[in-house]
Amino acid sequence: MNRNKHYMRGILCTLLGGTCWGFSGACGQILVKESAISSAWVTAVRMLFAGIILTTVSIIKNKENAFELFKNKKHALRLILFAVFGLIFSQFTYLKAISYSNAGTATVLQYIGPVFVMLYVCSRTKHLPDKSELLAILFAFSGVAVLATHGDFSSLKLSFECLFWGLLAAVSLMLYSLLPKELIKEYGSVAATGWGMLTGGIIMSLAVRPWNIPAELTLYSLFALGGMVLVGTVLSYTLYLQGVNDIGSVKASMLACVEPVSAALFSFFWLKTRFAPADILGFALILSTVFILSKNK
Repeated sequence: MNRNKHYMRGILCTLLGGTCWGFSGACGQILVKESAISSAWVTAVRMLFAGIILTTVSIIKNKENAFELFKNKKHALRLILFAVFGLIFSQFTYLKAISYSNAGTATVLQYIGPVFVMLYVCSRTKHLPDKSELLAILFAFSGVAVLATHGDFSSLKLSFECLFWGLLAAVSLMLYSLLPKELIKEYGSVAATGWGMLTGGIIMSLAVRPWNIPAELTLYSLFALGGMVLVGTVLSYTLYLQGVNDIGSVKASMLACVEPVSAALFSFFWLKTRFAPADILGFALILSTVFILSKNK
Protein backbone atom coordinates (compact mmCIF):
# COMPACT_ATOMS: atom_id res chain seq x y z
CA MET A 1 0.00 0.00 0.00
CA ASN A 2 2.83 2.36 0.93
CA ARG A 3 4.54 1.57 -2.37
CA ASN A 4 1.37 2.43 -4.28
CA LYS A 5 1.15 5.74 -2.42
CA HIS A 6 4.72 6.58 -3.39
CA TYR A 7 4.01 5.64 -7.01
CA MET A 8 0.91 7.85 -7.14
CA ARG A 9 2.80 10.66 -5.43
CA GLY A 10 5.56 10.35 -8.04
CA ILE A 11 3.07 10.60 -10.90
CA LEU A 12 1.34 13.60 -9.34
CA CYS A 13 4.61 15.40 -8.54
CA THR A 14 5.99 14.84 -12.05
CA LEU A 15 2.80 16.08 -13.72
CA LEU A 16 2.69 19.13 -11.45
CA GLY A 17 6.39 19.81 -12.07
CA GLY A 18 5.87 19.70 -15.85
CA THR A 19 2.82 21.93 -15.54
CA CYS A 20 4.86 24.43 -13.53
CA TRP A 21 7.43 24.51 -16.34
CA GLY A 22 4.60 25.17 -18.80
CA PHE A 23 3.34 27.98 -16.55
CA SER A 24 6.85 29.41 -16.57
CA GLY A 25 6.78 29.52 -20.38
CA ALA A 26 3.54 31.52 -20.30
CA CYS A 27 5.12 33.90 -17.77
CA GLY A 28 8.06 34.27 -20.14
CA GLN A 29 5.63 35.17 -22.92
CA ILE A 30 4.17 37.95 -20.75
CA LEU A 31 7.64 39.35 -20.05
CA VAL A 32 9.40 39.18 -23.43
CA LYS A 33 6.43 39.54 -25.77
CA GLU A 34 3.60 41.41 -24.07
CA SER A 35 5.77 43.57 -21.78
CA ALA A 36 8.59 43.79 -24.39
CA ILE A 37 11.31 43.22 -21.77
CA SER A 38 14.70 42.11 -23.12
CA SER A 39 15.29 38.33 -23.19
CA ALA A 40 18.80 38.98 -21.88
CA TRP A 41 17.41 40.94 -18.90
CA VAL A 42 14.90 38.18 -18.03
CA THR A 43 17.56 35.46 -18.40
CA ALA A 44 20.03 37.22 -16.10
CA VAL A 45 17.50 38.13 -13.41
CA ARG A 46 15.70 34.79 -13.43
CA MET A 47 18.91 32.77 -13.18
CA LEU A 48 20.37 34.99 -10.46
CA PHE A 49 17.35 34.79 -8.15
CA ALA A 50 16.65 31.11 -8.86
CA GLY A 51 20.33 30.34 -8.25
CA ILE A 52 20.30 32.14 -4.91
CA ILE A 53 17.25 30.19 -3.76
CA LEU A 54 18.44 26.77 -4.96
CA THR A 55 21.99 27.16 -3.58
CA THR A 56 20.57 28.29 -0.25
CA VAL A 57 18.43 25.15 -0.14
CA SER A 58 21.46 23.05 -1.10
CA ILE A 59 23.65 24.61 1.61
CA ILE A 60 20.98 24.11 4.28
CA LYS A 61 20.58 20.45 3.29
CA ASN A 62 24.32 19.72 3.14
CA LYS A 63 26.27 22.25 5.20
CA GLU A 64 29.44 20.17 5.49
CA ASN A 65 30.01 19.60 1.77
CA ALA A 66 28.20 22.61 0.30
CA PHE A 67 31.33 24.04 -1.35
CA GLU A 68 33.10 20.78 -2.24
CA LEU A 69 32.45 21.32 -5.93
CA PHE A 70 34.82 24.30 -6.07
CA LYS A 71 37.71 22.34 -4.57
CA ASN A 72 37.93 20.23 -7.73
CA LYS A 73 39.26 22.29 -10.67
CA LYS A 74 37.88 19.89 -13.26
CA HIS A 75 34.39 20.02 -11.73
CA ALA A 76 34.55 23.81 -11.29
CA LEU A 77 35.37 24.16 -15.00
CA ARG A 78 32.53 21.77 -15.86
CA LEU A 79 30.20 23.91 -13.76
CA ILE A 80 31.15 27.03 -15.75
CA LEU A 81 30.59 25.17 -19.04
CA PHE A 82 27.20 23.96 -17.77
CA ALA A 83 26.28 27.48 -16.60
CA VAL A 84 27.19 29.12 -19.92
CA PHE A 85 26.44 26.54 -22.62
CA GLY A 86 23.72 24.66 -20.75
CA LEU A 87 21.76 27.12 -18.63
CA ILE A 88 22.37 30.58 -20.12
CA PHE A 89 22.14 29.23 -23.66
CA SER A 90 18.92 27.30 -22.98
CA GLN A 91 17.19 30.11 -21.06
CA PHE A 92 18.11 32.82 -23.57
CA THR A 93 17.31 30.91 -26.77
CA TYR A 94 13.99 29.69 -25.33
CA LEU A 95 12.91 33.22 -24.40
CA LYS A 96 13.98 34.53 -27.81
CA ALA A 97 11.88 31.82 -29.50
CA ILE A 98 8.90 32.86 -27.34
CA SER A 99 9.39 36.51 -28.30
CA TYR A 100 8.96 35.57 -31.98
CA SER A 101 6.04 33.14 -31.44
CA ASN A 102 4.42 31.99 -28.18
CA ALA A 103 5.18 29.79 -25.18
CA GLY A 104 3.51 26.68 -26.63
CA THR A 105 5.31 26.73 -29.97
CA ALA A 106 8.69 27.60 -28.44
CA THR A 107 8.41 24.82 -25.85
CA VAL A 108 7.47 22.21 -28.46
CA LEU A 109 10.37 23.25 -30.72
CA GLN A 110 12.70 22.91 -27.73
CA TYR A 111 11.49 19.32 -27.32
CA ILE A 112 13.35 18.33 -30.49
CA GLY A 113 16.33 18.30 -28.10
CA PRO A 114 16.03 14.56 -27.25
CA VAL A 115 16.52 13.76 -30.95
CA PHE A 116 19.77 15.76 -30.91
CA VAL A 117 20.82 13.88 -27.76
CA MET A 118 20.15 10.59 -29.56
CA LEU A 119 22.19 11.70 -32.60
CA TYR A 120 25.06 12.72 -30.32
CA VAL A 121 24.99 9.35 -28.56
CA CYS A 122 24.95 7.57 -31.94
CA SER A 123 28.03 9.52 -33.04
CA ARG A 124 29.84 8.82 -29.75
CA THR A 125 29.06 5.10 -29.81
CA LYS A 126 29.69 4.94 -33.57
CA HIS A 127 26.45 3.27 -34.56
CA LEU A 128 23.77 4.26 -37.04
CA PRO A 129 20.27 5.08 -35.74
CA ASP A 130 18.00 2.03 -35.62
CA LYS A 131 14.44 1.90 -36.96
CA SER A 132 12.79 3.53 -33.96
CA GLU A 133 15.45 6.27 -33.84
CA LEU A 134 15.00 6.96 -37.56
CA LEU A 135 11.24 7.14 -36.95
CA ALA A 136 11.85 9.69 -34.17
CA ILE A 137 13.99 11.81 -36.52
CA LEU A 138 11.29 11.62 -39.23
CA PHE A 139 8.53 12.64 -36.79
CA ALA A 140 10.58 15.47 -35.31
CA PHE A 141 11.42 17.17 -38.57
CA SER A 142 8.01 16.43 -40.08
CA GLY A 143 6.55 18.21 -37.06
CA VAL A 144 8.82 21.21 -37.64
CA ALA A 145 7.83 21.27 -41.33
CA VAL A 146 4.11 21.17 -40.48
CA LEU A 147 4.52 23.92 -37.86
CA ALA A 148 6.54 26.08 -40.20
CA THR A 149 4.43 25.74 -43.35
CA HIS A 150 1.00 24.34 -42.35
CA GLY A 151 1.37 22.14 -45.41
CA ASP A 152 1.91 25.04 -47.82
CA PHE A 153 5.59 24.84 -48.72
CA SER A 154 5.45 28.07 -50.72
CA SER A 155 5.43 30.20 -47.54
CA LEU A 156 6.39 30.14 -43.89
CA LYS A 157 3.69 30.38 -41.21
CA LEU A 158 6.32 30.70 -38.49
CA SER A 159 8.92 33.42 -38.83
CA PHE A 160 12.50 32.47 -39.68
CA GLU A 161 13.54 34.02 -36.35
CA CYS A 162 11.19 31.72 -34.42
CA LEU A 163 12.53 28.62 -36.20
CA PHE A 164 16.13 29.76 -35.73
CA TRP A 165 15.84 30.41 -31.99
CA GLY A 166 13.53 27.41 -31.44
CA LEU A 167 16.00 25.00 -33.03
CA LEU A 168 18.85 26.61 -31.07
CA ALA A 169 16.75 26.05 -27.94
CA ALA A 170 16.56 22.36 -28.90
CA VAL A 171 20.36 22.23 -29.26
CA SER A 172 20.67 23.94 -25.87
CA LEU A 173 18.37 21.31 -24.34
CA MET A 174 20.82 18.69 -25.55
CA LEU A 175 23.74 20.52 -23.93
CA TYR A 176 21.71 21.12 -20.77
CA SER A 177 21.06 17.37 -20.57
CA LEU A 178 24.64 16.23 -21.22
CA LEU A 179 26.93 18.78 -19.54
CA PRO A 180 25.96 18.38 -15.85
CA LYS A 181 25.90 14.57 -15.84
CA GLU A 182 29.18 14.20 -13.93
CA LEU A 183 28.29 17.02 -11.51
CA ILE A 184 24.86 15.58 -10.70
CA LYS A 185 26.36 12.14 -10.07
CA GLU A 186 28.97 13.60 -7.71
CA TYR A 187 27.07 16.38 -5.89
CA GLY A 188 23.37 15.81 -6.51
CA SER A 189 20.85 17.56 -8.76
CA VAL A 190 19.92 20.47 -6.47
CA ALA A 191 23.54 21.47 -5.80
CA ALA A 192 24.60 21.14 -9.45
CA THR A 193 21.64 23.10 -10.78
CA GLY A 194 21.69 25.68 -7.98
CA TRP A 195 25.38 26.51 -8.39
CA GLY A 196 24.96 26.40 -12.17
CA MET A 197 22.06 28.86 -12.02
CA LEU A 198 23.92 31.18 -9.66
CA THR A 199 27.14 31.05 -11.68
CA GLY A 200 25.23 31.59 -14.93
CA GLY A 201 23.23 34.44 -13.38
CA ILE A 202 26.41 36.21 -12.26
CA ILE A 203 28.14 35.70 -15.64
CA MET A 204 25.05 36.85 -17.57
CA SER A 205 24.60 39.88 -15.30
CA LEU A 206 28.22 40.94 -15.78
CA ALA A 207 27.94 40.43 -19.55
CA VAL A 208 24.64 42.23 -20.24
CA ARG A 209 24.39 44.52 -17.16
CA PRO A 210 20.62 44.25 -16.66
CA TRP A 211 20.66 47.36 -14.46
CA ASN A 212 21.48 49.34 -17.63
CA ILE A 213 18.70 47.71 -19.70
CA PRO A 214 15.39 49.59 -19.48
CA ALA A 215 12.61 47.34 -18.15
CA GLU A 216 9.20 48.76 -17.28
CA LEU A 217 8.04 46.41 -14.53
CA THR A 218 4.32 46.59 -13.85
CA LEU A 219 2.58 44.56 -11.15
CA TYR A 220 1.59 42.07 -13.87
CA SER A 221 5.16 41.64 -15.16
CA LEU A 222 6.49 41.32 -11.59
CA PHE A 223 3.95 38.52 -11.05
CA ALA A 224 5.22 36.85 -14.24
CA LEU A 225 8.87 37.19 -13.14
CA GLY A 226 8.02 35.75 -9.74
CA GLY A 227 6.20 32.92 -11.48
CA MET A 228 9.27 32.10 -13.56
CA VAL A 229 11.61 32.09 -10.56
CA LEU A 230 9.48 30.50 -7.83
CA VAL A 231 6.99 28.32 -9.72
CA GLY A 232 8.85 27.69 -13.00
CA THR A 233 12.25 26.99 -11.45
CA VAL A 234 12.25 26.25 -7.71
CA LEU A 235 8.85 24.53 -7.30
CA SER A 236 8.91 22.73 -10.66
CA TYR A 237 12.39 21.35 -10.10
CA THR A 238 11.59 20.21 -6.54
CA LEU A 239 8.42 18.43 -7.70
CA TYR A 240 10.14 16.81 -10.68
CA LEU A 241 13.01 15.47 -8.54
CA GLN A 242 10.51 13.97 -6.12
CA GLY A 243 8.78 12.35 -9.08
CA VAL A 244 12.06 10.89 -10.36
CA ASN A 245 12.77 9.54 -6.88
CA ASP A 246 9.35 7.86 -6.66
CA ILE A 247 8.79 6.45 -10.16
CA GLY A 248 12.20 6.57 -11.90
CA SER A 249 13.70 8.82 -14.54
CA VAL A 250 12.21 7.13 -17.64
CA LYS A 251 8.58 7.36 -16.51
CA ALA A 252 9.21 10.84 -15.09
CA SER A 253 10.72 12.12 -18.35
CA MET A 254 7.70 10.81 -20.28
CA LEU A 255 5.21 12.41 -17.89
CA ALA A 256 7.19 15.67 -17.99
CA CYS A 257 6.00 15.97 -21.61
CA VAL A 258 3.00 17.67 -20.04
CA GLU A 259 5.25 20.78 -20.10
CA PRO A 260 4.70 21.79 -23.77
CA VAL A 261 1.05 20.76 -23.56
CA SER A 262 0.51 22.90 -20.46
CA ALA A 263 2.50 25.78 -22.03
CA ALA A 264 0.20 25.66 -25.04
CA LEU A 265 -2.91 25.48 -22.82
CA PHE A 266 -1.73 28.41 -20.67
CA SER A 267 -1.08 30.37 -23.86
CA PHE A 268 -4.50 29.50 -25.25
CA PHE A 269 -6.71 30.02 -22.19
CA TRP A 270 -4.74 32.65 -20.30
CA LEU A 271 -2.94 34.66 -22.98
CA LYS A 272 -5.54 34.08 -25.75
CA THR A 273 -3.03 32.64 -28.23
CA ARG A 274 -4.75 30.85 -31.11
CA PHE A 275 -3.44 27.62 -32.66
CA ALA A 276 -4.44 26.22 -36.06
CA PRO A 277 -5.14 22.47 -36.55
CA ALA A 278 -1.78 22.22 -38.34
CA ASP A 279 -0.07 23.56 -35.20
CA ILE A 280 -1.67 20.81 -33.11
CA LEU A 281 -0.54 18.18 -35.63
CA GLY A 282 3.01 19.58 -35.56
CA PHE A 283 3.00 19.53 -31.76
CA ALA A 284 1.84 15.89 -31.74
CA LEU A 285 4.52 14.78 -34.22
CA ILE A 286 7.35 16.42 -32.27
CA LEU A 287 6.18 15.21 -28.85
CA SER A 288 5.76 11.65 -30.11
CA THR A 289 9.56 11.51 -30.54
CA VAL A 290 10.02 11.64 -26.77
CA PHE A 291 7.85 8.55 -26.29
CA ILE A 292 9.57 6.72 -29.14
CA LEU A 293 13.05 7.45 -27.78
CA SER A 294 12.10 6.70 -24.16
CA LYS A 295 11.33 3.09 -25.16
CA ASN A 296 14.75 2.73 -26.77
CA LYS A 297 17.59 1.68 -24.48
